[in-house]
Amino acid sequence: MKKHLLLSIVLLSILTLYLPATAQQSVTHQNVFDTIPFIMDHHKRRLEKFSKEPMSTGKILFLGNSITEGGPWAELLGDPTVVNRGIGGDFSYGILNRLDEIIQRKPSKLFLLIGVNDIGNDIPDAVIADNVRKIVTRLKAESPATEIYIQSILPVNPEYPRFPQHYDKQYHVLMTNQLLHKVALDTKVTFVNLFPLFLDDRQRLDANLTKDGLHLNRKGYEIWVEHLREMGYLPRAPLKID
Repeated sequence: MKKHLLLSIVLLSILTLYLPATAQQSVTHQNVFDTIPFIMDHHKRRLEKFSKEPMSTGKILFLGNSITEGGPWAELLGDPTVVNRGIGGDFSYGILNRLDEIIQRKPSKLFLLIGVNDIGNDIPDAVIADNVRKIVTRLKAESPATEIYIQSILPVNPEYPRFPQHYDKQYHVLMTNQLLHKVALDTKVTFVNLFPLFLDDRQRLDANLTKDGLHLNRKGYEIWVEHLREMGYLPRAPLKID
């Protein structure tokens, strides 16, 4: 009897130590996801850089994470005034927290792409879509002249080993894109479905368009910009007269 009692006490002690961590991991209330440490050193450096740039208004602005940050937008658009507000590693919560500077710029057009890092860290699809809804709602209220474009999350390719937390989430990418489309309809802004532009015949991010299975190479960005032009969302590059 004493032996069983001692064993029970030991097991209870182990469970007491283990359960708090387990409970914290299994919490699903969306507010807890705002505690994810998206503000890394790179994030801080980018914000410092942004704060030192002239406060120009009425420009085309690209907003998002590393996929946006890596885009040579000014070069591809032939417009040196294009504003790149991509930050590698950023989440939808990060965008929400840095909207003040975006709104101050009163961009003529704003192209938003966010969500793959949220998905990679198991933030629920509905939470991502709700954050995008909050982003768009505030932009419309405080910069009403801005044309807003919600862009779909891009496909990924699981054959690359560098970002495994993203590569098994293609289903969540598709589900989140459906929710983002609904957000665009509800808020009366434009939804840009980039997802099919980058697929191979196995419905994965085309290896010819990526560096690592997640980020695009130069050719990928060229396809992206050309699509925006074909849809009439971006102006054609000005003709060069020799």
